[in-house]
Amino acid sequence: MVILSNLYKNSVIERPRVTLFALILLLVVFGYFAKNFQLDASSDTLLLENDPDLKYLREVNNNYGTKDFLVLTYSHAPNENYNFKSENTIKNLGLLKNSLENLDWIDSVITVLDVPLLKNNDDPLSERIRNFKTLSSPDVNLDRGFDEIINSPIYKNFVISEDGQTSGVLVYIKPDEKLAELIKTKNSYLDRKEKGQLTSNEKNSYKAFLKNYDNYRKSYNKRNHQNINEIRKIIKDHPPPGKVKKISSDIYPIIHLGGIPMIADDMMTFIKNDIVVFGGGVFLFIVFTLWFVFRNLLWVLIPLMSCFFSVLIMIGFLGLVGWKVTVISSNFIALMLILTMAMNIHMSVRYLQYRKENPEISNSDAIHWTSKKMFWPILYTVLTTICAFLSLIFSGIKPIIDFGWMMTVGLLVSMLVTFTLLPSLLNVLTKKNTNYRDQKKSRITSFLSEVAKKNTKIIFTSAFVVIIISIYGITKLEVENSFINYFNKETEIYKGMKLIDKKLGGTTPLNVILKFPKKTPDDETDDDWGEDEEDDSKYWFTRDKIDRITEVHDYLNNIDSVGKVISFASIVRVAEDLSGGKKLEGLEMGVLYSKLPESIKKEVIDPYISIKNNEARISLRILDSKEDLRRNELINKIEYDLENEIGLNSNEFKLAGVLILFNNLLQSLFKSQILTLGVVMAGITFMFLILFRNITLSLIGVVPNFMAAFLILGIIGLLGIPLDMMTITIAAITIGIAVDNSIHYIYRFKEEFKKNNDYNKTLEKCHDTVGVAILNTSITIVFGFSILVLSNFIPTIYFGVFTGIAMLLAMISVLTLLPKLILTFKPFKNAG
Repeated sequence: MVILSNLYKNSVIERPRVTLFALILLLVVFGYFAKNFQLDASSDTLLLENDPDLKYLREVNNNYGTKDFLVLTYSHAPNENYNFKSENTIKNLGLLKNSLENLDWIDSVITVLDVPLLKNNDDPLSERIRNFKTLSSPDVNLDRGFDEIINSPIYKNFVISEDGQTSGVLVYIKPDEKLAELIKTKNSYLDRKEKGQLTSNEKNSYKAFLKNYDNYRKSYNKRNHQNINEIRKIIKDHPPPGKVKKISSDIYPIIHLGGIPMIADDMMTFIKNDIVVFGGGVFLFIVFTLWFVFRNLLWVLIPLMSCFFSVLIMIGFLGLVGWKVTVISSNFIALMLILTMAMNIHMSVRYLQYRKENPEISNSDAIHWTSKKMFWPILYTVLTTICAFLSLIFSGIKPIIDFGWMMTVGLLVSMLVTFTLLPSLLNVLTKKNTNYRDQKKSRITSFLSEVAKKNTKIIFTSAFVVIIISIYGITKLEVENSFINYFNKETEIYKGMKLIDKKLGGTTPLNVILKFPKKTPDDETDDDWGEDEEDDSKYWFTRDKIDRITEVHDYLNNIDSVGKVISFASIVRVAEDLSGGKKLEGLEMGVLYSKLPESIKKEVIDPYISIKNNEARISLRILDSKEDLRRNELINKIEYDLENEIGLNSNEFKLAGVLILFNNLLQSLFKSQILTLGVVMAGITFMFLILFRNITLSLIGVVPNFMAAFLILGIIGLLGIPLDMMTITIAAITIGIAVDNSIHYIYRFKEEFKKNNDYNKTLEKCHDTVGVAILNTSITIVFGFSILVLSNFIPTIYFGVFTGIAMLLAMISVLTLLPKLILTFKPFKNAG
């Protein structure tokens, strides 16, 4: 170690200009690669890689012709002159439809104007089917047509709300065949990779493929952003109903945009804004904090330079290796600024204290002494924080894994910059005769020092209460994924999804796929019904199948949390209603199916039955905004009831949909993160043992931080805030960051105790020195995290608020409970 210390002094401290030149060169190189820095808010970033449910959902979408789509909610306040039965509204809704259809990337637009009206006249049924009318037909009876739609098992709460005041406009997007092929290829590679079947050549091909895939995804996201802007311009320019003179605001339509493509694009915008706001806000607060602590421009400049170098080098590194920043990792810049700042404050305060106490020491020797003294505590604070972030790699969710590795590399970069740039700048910019501002005693740390010495009962009673609250609160924790509540209520995402959820049958899609037995059970080679679908349809439609679909449909429709349910049973009910209530038999349905126009088959029938695969799809949407909704329980209930109440075998049905995918994600994250908290705790305790070589001291050191982290989890549980992909990481990250304070405090306590062998004097000394640095860094971290409240993404706000509170609690605990435990157990009693 002596050799390394001397090498460090001779190469870094004694040659500061060479070191600065090397760092600037490094900055320029990584600054160049910063141009490749990427953001990503695609669905890939919020899904488990190689999730079998994702593969199955893609199969379902392929079998039933599901396409990406946007939803426009078209509504206005109740007004007898301006509703969906009025010619003015129909005219303007038609204008909106035409404007949307003129966009070359849109495949089709479905509105209330396109619904086939089969009860609008008294012609024979076959004639009504062949020449059906719509609300936009010139000779249609609007009252009769409107009543048919609003009472239709298919279209009620789908293209129009029950109260008739809100209409849904479905905008189907032309499929991107190249992207679909790339996704298929990617999944094939992932399958082979998971099974360990990739050869060395295939691994190289996979790397090249990923580069092409990412480039195409980037261009796809750019096109999607342009598409969303085009639709928003159409919405903005859309005329008021009838283009009449304004009577009141009621006559103007209220249009909100929804749908996964819009959400993905807005999430990208949120990420960009968050990075700018978080980075800028934390930067400004760091400047304020540094000035408040040091009141010297030099000591504001030096830490800021460390922050700037660390963040820019890291951004360049991310661009170089192709790591994408997602909504989960969008606060990495703020975190890096905060943690780099903390390292620099500890280094700077220790340097200034040493120079004040030893004015005769040369500047180089003072810098070298400070670096030696601070190396081990900073190294261990970095390692313990890395331990916490590395726990994220067990989540199985790529963006969270990337976030863990991202912060790991970022912390190493920050430490490298801190121990090279800061000493070099100190040697160049400071002189022996520099006038240092006297560091006055902190009233806060002095007060906490007295509390720690004199209030044993209060401290231990408070600690016991905290433990009880934490345990009780943690038992109340739950995982939820209410996607609507992820967003600020003022955002377009929230407004659109809320209205769809409330008026148009729910937002989160779920499919129940019913699988029927083969025609001849003993004939195991007859996988399909035949090559000719027209022939198949003659015998596919049986009453048993329809009754089974209807039974499951009705069961799902009666679940309180379920909104709109559509299946082939919906179509059958319409047909039976048109037949005067007569129950249709299989042959009649087969004949009716063969006579339907292809346009109706494609839009109404094919999305719900697959004759080729001998199965049916029941589509339902979950009312995502219901406060008492428990998604995992709902999924388990449906699966249980289909087997035990309906009587299906487990191989006769399967659930698929976005609800399943996001539930899988959160359940996986919940299990991995709660379990790995134990690993984080064990790892940090082990590091304490190595650093301090004292079991008692190691246990004392981790207790305050673990208590702070678990108290926050308890508070989250008591407040009924569901854990999600951001808040579930708070405990592990809090432990990793907050434990830094314990390391600095204990390391300094051990050092000072060797000088006087007096616990009380050492406590006072530590509170007046390292305690001030802990206070300053903690305040910086707390307010730094508070910047996250400016996000539009609610989990990010929760992450910022609760992590900030946890850091504040950890700081108070380290300056009260930790010294009290040291005074009580006296772990240094054998010190010389």
